[in-house]
Amino acid sequence: MSGITLNQKPSESVALLATYDPVSLAASTVTTGWVDVSTFFFILALIQTGVMGASATLDAKLQQATDSSGTGAKDITGKAITQIVKATGDNKQALLQMKVADLDTEGGFRFVRLSLTDGTAASLVSAAVLGFGPRLAPAATFNQAGVVQVVG
Repeated sequence: MSGITLNQKPSESVALLATYDPVSLAASTVTTGWVDVSTFFFILALIQTGVMGASATLDAKLQQATDSSGTGAKDITGKAITQIVKATGDNKQALLQMKVADLDTEGGFRFVRLSLTDGTAASLVSAAVLGFGPRLAPAATFNQAGVVQVVG
């Protein structure tokens, strides 16, 4: 992977692969869709809280699969945040990063999703999964369909 140059646009190096758009999430588990990350060197998940419900908790982890249907889904070892709790968790962010080389590539795993679990009470949350360091093309080529503009 080559370094970033002064003539390079940020959108050539970073793609928005998946999101969990801002919502008041009831106590449950939700996930982003499965995304093929084989075209990147690094993945970064950004987890955000707004106001959390009374006694609420939030867990987040990255999972891997062999296809976009989630075949063979399993957690990626060491890729989970420390639980965010209401007492200290309103309006906070957590970053969860990994190298794509951390996947079980020998087992054919190349798809990733982010799983969010809200416990106890509804909380305001959002999340984004970003791909860094595209292997072959400008990263913006791999933006999810919800990205309607890249300006600059």
